[in-house]
Formats: sequence, C-alpha cells, structure tokens
Amino acid sequence: MKDVIVACDFSTKEEIMEFLDLFTEEKPYVKIGMELFYAEGPQMVKEIKARGHRIFLDLKLHDIPNTVYKAMRNVALLNPDMTNVHAAGGIEMMKAAQKAIDEINPKIELIAVTQLTSTSSEVLKNELWIDHDINDTIVHYAANASEAGLAGVVCSPLEAEMIHEKVGKAFITVTPGIRFADAKQDDQKRITTPAKAREIGSDYIVVGRPITASSDPVEAYKRCVKEFLG
Repeated sequence: MKDVIVACDFSTKEEIMEFLDLFTEEKPYVKIGMELFYAEGPQMVKEIKARGHRIFLDLKLHDIPNTVYKAMRNVALLNPDMTNVHAAGGIEMMKAAQKAIDEINPKIELIAVTQLTSTSSEVLKNELWIDHDINDTIVHYAANASEAGLAGVVCSPLEAEMIHEKVGKAFITVTPGIRFADAKQDDQKRITTPAKAREIGSDYIVVGRPITASSDPVEAYKRCVKEFLG
C-alpha cells in the first residue's frame, strides 16, 4: 500500500495538535520522530493514535542486540504502525528487534535505516571510512535487513528501484528526501519529487517541511498525495 507520511517534526504537543487540527477531512499517516518523542514521551503516541492517525515511530534504535530487543518490546507496546532501527547495527541486532515485534504485535512494520538522506558519498568515505559506493552500501544494508526478517528499509527515493531489484517488490521502501519541484533543497542531499518517487518505486514517501512549513499545509498535503498516488 502506497501512502504519504507527514514528518511531524515538532517540539511540543501543542504544535503537533495545532497542525493536526487543520485536517478536518483527512487523517494523514504521520511520522513522530525523536524531537517530539523526547519532549512529550510515549503518551504522545497514544493520543495521536487515538485520533485515528497511523503512526511511523521514527526512533532509529541502534545498540547491542539485547538492549534493542528490550527497547523494541516497549516501543511495540505503543502500537505504532511502523517503527525502525539502524541497519548499521547488523543482522543480529535487527533480528532481535524483529523478535520483539513478533512477540508483542506482528502487524507492526519494522524497517531499517540504510543511510540518512543527509549522507553523501564524501561523508561515507571520508568520515565513516566506508569505501564501497554509497548505492552498493545501501542495497547491501537492505539485503541484510531482508535476511533479518524486516519488512523494509528507509532509503532515499534514488535507491528504491535498486533495492526492489535486489530484494523483491514486496520489500517496502520508505523514502524521505522528498521536495516539490519548486521547493528548496534544505539539508537533504539525495532528494526527488513525489511524482518521480512514484515512478522509481517508492512505497511510502516521508514529507516534512514542504507540508508542515507551508502557508497552507492541507493543500500542500493534498498536492503531495495527488503527485505521488496519481
């Protein structure tokens, strides 16, 4: 199922509730990230879920397998529709996270972050000391996530097609780094438009500032849905 996920990167409950109140007809799929979760805590997830929104809880767990297993059990109890770990934690860590999901709520889609869309080839090589091509690295991380039993990965839209070719069409690609053709790039490096993301195989697109910082967020959301879903 393809959909647009709105990145609600707000700092307070008041900000996100004011934003969600703008949507009187739609119930957008929303992403709650570290900024809001650390400020407002687990209760925030429960309240937004109770309003009828699907939730991608974007906490990017990355630690030893046992710690991730225990943490993911607590995350699963919040009943998000989707949540994630960092693929860089390795296959055993991802398996531990999936085990926790399976024990609490197997319907939750667990995905892994391959590389952040702010990461460039230069950062990968010069700072992280990974000499493989960034696309090859991302596809390899996706294959590891599939081996661990995860539902999919977070990647840039530019890698979605390559990942589907490697791992299969059923393996979902969740792609941030989405901008309208007439919008500024901000701090994203590997970006594309909603329409292009659809063409190259993204299953979900994650859109933040082009919607949340718009003068008319509802219309921006509708535009994004129209461009992505057709």
